[in-house]
Amino acid sequence: MADLLGSILSSMEKPPSLSDQETRRRAREQAARLKKLQEQEKQQKVEFRKRMEKEVSDFIQDSGQIKKKFQPMNKIERSILHDVVEVAGLTSFSFGDDDECRYVMIFKKEFAPSDEELDSYRRGEEWDPQKAEEKRKLKELAQRQEEEAAQQGPVVVSPTSDYKDKYSHLIGKGAAKDAAHMLQANKTYGCGEATVGAGEGRRGKAKAQGS
Repeated sequence: MADLLGSILSSMEKPPSLSDQETRRRAREQAARLKKLQEQEKQQKVEFRKRMEKEVSDFIQDSGQIKKKFQPMNKIERSILHDVVEVAGLTSFSFGDDDECRYVMIFKKEFAPSDEELDSYRRGEEWDPQKAEEKRKLKELAQRQEEEAAQQGPVVVSPTSDYKDKYSHLIGKGAAKDAAHMLQANKTYGCGEATVGAGEGRRGKAKAQGS
């Protein structure tokens, strides 16, 4: 009987020690704090969404605004704002290299930004519509000039007149042709046009004496 009672007592679970009780108490407290923090975070998200909905609504009703830039936000806040903007039927983009400095800009649908405007914001620059229009016109002008040059083809530079045509009305076509050949030969050996001119003068004098 004693052996049976001892066996039963030994098989029973021992009561928790003081250290085990303390560990369980701390675990319960930590779980309670975590649950409270989660509830607070959830409430903060709800309040932030309501605030963004109010700002987006005011933006839509303001006819003088076509875009709005928000202060830098964390990833969760940006996600909430993008969702609010999408529900409202607007367009939104995030800009900024560093996650802590990233911000959201929203645009009305009828004033959606161009690719050039988005590139300007991505570079951290302010968008200037007037400068962008001037740049666009200069680009179009340069493109038209290139197209016109391509259609015209390469420019061929030719002499305004041939030597024999230049002097044929003075010394006759035959003599002008000979003079042209002589000019070419003189140029080959380094002589200038003055030598040819002297030769033409002598030839003309001899012709006059013969006649």
